[in-house]
Amino acid sequence: MNVDKLMIELEKKHPGEVEYLQAVREVVESIEEVYNQNPQFEAAGIIERLVEPDKIITFKVPWVDDQGQTHVNLGHRVQFNNAIGPYKGGIRFHPSVNLSSLKFLGFEQIFKNSLTTLPMGGAKGGSDFNPKGKSQQEIMRFCHSFMIQLWKNLGPDMDIPAGDIGVGGREVGYMFGMHKKLTGEHVGVFTGKGRNWGGSLIRPEATGYGAVYFAQEMLKAKGESIEGKVASVSGFGNVSWGAIKKLNHLGAKVVTISGPDGYIYDPEGISGEKIDYLLELRASNQDIAKPYSYEFPNAQFHEGKRPWEVKCDLAFPCAIQNELDENDAKNLVDNGCKVVSEGANMPCTPEAIDLLLENKVLYGPGKAANAGGVATSGLEQTQNAMKLNWPAEEVEEKLRQIMVSIHDSCANYGKESDGYINYMKGANIAGFMKVASAMLDQGVI
Repeated sequence: MNVDKLMIELEKKHPGEVEYLQAVREVVESIEEVYNQNPQFEAAGIIERLVEPDKIITFKVPWVDDQGQTHVNLGHRVQFNNAIGPYKGGIRFHPSVNLSSLKFLGFEQIFKNSLTTLPMGGAKGGSDFNPKGKSQQEIMRFCHSFMIQLWKNLGPDMDIPAGDIGVGGREVGYMFGMHKKLTGEHVGVFTGKGRNWGGSLIRPEATGYGAVYFAQEMLKAKGESIEGKVASVSGFGNVSWGAIKKLNHLGAKVVTISGPDGYIYDPEGISGEKIDYLLELRASNQDIAKPYSYEFPNAQFHEGKRPWEVKCDLAFPCAIQNELDENDAKNLVDNGCKVVSEGANMPCTPEAIDLLLENKVLYGPGKAANAGGVATSGLEQTQNAMKLNWPAEEVEEKLRQIMVSIHDSCANYGKESDGYINYMKGANIAGFMKVASAMLDQGVI
């Protein structure tokens, strides 16, 4: 495989799809050496087949608002690869959704799902619909219309979506309800369901929990602990919330959260009633950073800025892709940050990653560090198939074991001659090898 030649050809076929091309380049550069050591991969065209989705489904989603006005959004489902199991990946409702972003997310999902050791392929879907500011009835009508267009492409052995940005338990419920009506079957075709009708305990917190467990394992490998460390977290969606909960539980002090309006630095730590207050703000669709500073006067609000300038030991970017750039990474390095564990998908730019690796920061890439969410979705599928619910403690212990296993796989492939572990390289190779082997076994299809 010649990486530059591959990327030139891919850019010709998919011009302007910046996020997708960025995700592909990161993976192929990491696996180039091991790929070229296995001529059977080249003979079977594994990489050329892997970088293109199996299928892209695009459709219009018409819906009517509360004033009787008709609107039309675009919906997509990118079914990327199902070599090791049915397609699995979230649905995102956000104005920024386009095919480039969904292809990047679906491509990442292949390797993330592979690392969990569970039988799940990679997919992603969504729409440019913005649920913010919409009434519950408007969101229900949109979700029903979205599912009317997509339902024939979903099934427990075909494609199992989940929630993502803009899609929580409410939206999953509306889509599941329409799927049930159209099929006449109550099957576990979605994960992230309500707890009283097939959902798993700790699923909302699982991605954040997993990112913290991965950071814990990286520190353990260096003989260190999370206890007593200062942590900086971005965002305050489910991922950030889960990360903050688990960091507090393990004895760290979380000093930042952020929103579209800027970030909060709270030197006293964000825990207890402060988290409850943030959850209230989030539930009411308000910005969170500025109101937090009014409620807790010792906290400092930094308008329009990101939290990576704050001195910390641990950094958890949990908001959105490319939120941490080279300058942010330099600030983290200069301030002595030991660990960056990605709660979001591809939140660090390539330049930021290069700088972190050069300075031997322990860097947990999203496809490994934030795999806890989809791992717990896989556990939800298992519970549905067995017609039972596990207690929260059992689900969390299984999640913790999966994150330990993911860490060990990354460390196995990522250890360098000086003892430093390049977790990005390790995650890409470990995830790729499993998928590539399955593709070889199944022939050219």
